[in-house]
Amino acid sequence: MREFIDTIRNIIAGIFGTNIPTEENWRNIPEEALTPRELLLRRASRIMLLGAILNLIAGVIVIMLGISAGTNDSSLFTSVRGILLTNYVISDDTAVLLVGAGILGNMAILLILSVVIIAQEFWMILVAIALTIVNVIAFFTFGFLPAALTAIPLVAVGIMTLSDIRAFRSNPVTLKELRGRMRGVRGFAIITIFLSLMSFFTILLYLLQVPQGGVVVTGELGRLLFIGILFIELMLIIFIVPALTAGAITSERERKTYDLLQTTLITKASFVVGKMESALGYIMLLLLSAIPLQSIAFLFGGVSESELILALVVLAVSAITLGAFGMFFSSVTDRTLSATVRAYTVAMIITIGVPIGAFIFFNGAYANVISNVATNISTNPVTEATYIYLDMIATSLNPITATIYSQQMLIDHQQLLVMRVTLSSNGTSIPVLSPWVLLTITYLSVTALLVMLSVRRMERQGE
Repeated sequence: MREFIDTIRNIIAGIFGTNIPTEENWRNIPEEALTPRELLLRRASRIMLLGAILNLIAGVIVIMLGISAGTNDSSLFTSVRGILLTNYVISDDTAVLLVGAGILGNMAILLILSVVIIAQEFWMILVAIALTIVNVIAFFTFGFLPAALTAIPLVAVGIMTLSDIRAFRSNPVTLKELRGRMRGVRGFAIITIFLSLMSFFTILLYLLQVPQGGVVVTGELGRLLFIGILFIELMLIIFIVPALTAGAITSERERKTYDLLQTTLITKASFVVGKMESALGYIMLLLLSAIPLQSIAFLFGGVSESELILALVVLAVSAITLGAFGMFFSSVTDRTLSATVRAYTVAMIITIGVPIGAFIFFNGAYANVISNVATNISTNPVTEATYIYLDMIATSLNPITATIYSQQMLIDHQQLLVMRVTLSSNGTSIPVLSPWVLLTITYLSVTALLVMLSVRRMERQGE
């Protein structure tokens, strides 16, 4: 058993780098050495992190209660719903599922805020205000009691930082990197190649679907063009994003400018977040530039504005997380090539390995129930529901499958967040989440953790 654990550890070290800081190496800077502003921001970050941990614990408890209610006593659903979501008219099991998703969604955003507040990002204030308003509305309108776990830390941090609101500003690293990226030829060349490939595949999809006798304008053609363009855009994002962030820190080492950065007044968090923002800002430009191509589908019908917004959310969140992986590997390796290889390895595992593994273990249980096809997994409803939920989680980890089934739920069933599916074992129904919800929660949480690790790594190197 010990040899097996050592083998797994060596494999992980080979992928993620051998210089990953361990807990004993994460020596925090003493509070006595911090300025009053830095001390204020650190304490505010800890409060938000504590709020995220409390939301995580609450989310796990709600999920465990939901599992217990589904396997033992369904009346527990009513009790949980009566406490946590009192004013929303919906079935008890669906309410519990939405409560768990809402709690974990708050956790993911609080994790992001706990990182960017140390980087003194001005947009953090806008996100915090919006999140507070949403949770207050959810509390008073729907009786969403767990909203207090998010609203209270945010209000506390707001009161703390109100005395030094000038601490938050535009990130200088972001401005410098974006200006440098857009002044050269490379930035425009990538956009040109990206749009050229998108246009070529769009025309090819159109020609393959148009009958030889003439043009038939149907909703099916518009939907096919939209899905095809979205799939191609996802693949291009997967192959472009890791390369943009994998050299963010290693390139400074290779140009011998990393030591100079250590002597500036820029904090490690501002540097890491600024590098992330500059790369992701360019990615957002790529996504926005492709909207006219996606909008071609509206000429043929069959596509709504909500589908376009949903597609942009999945693309943006996927780009953010892949960029965070590139940034993390750039912080734990010394060469851009090594960081790029590791980032693409993770991208391939997410893109190819996860769906293959999910199909082998769960036999497409989630996809079948979404398509109203019998799963034929087990005659035991508990076992069948377990396979469906596990496959739902695995499907949500892959941006391509998450997009496909989220669009299918929206188009075929007109459900954006949750829908009920029928078990083939006993004919009862259970609620399932749309994959984009879990993808967003998981990817934002992973992004926050990766940025934290990157900042910790740079702080250790600066000691």
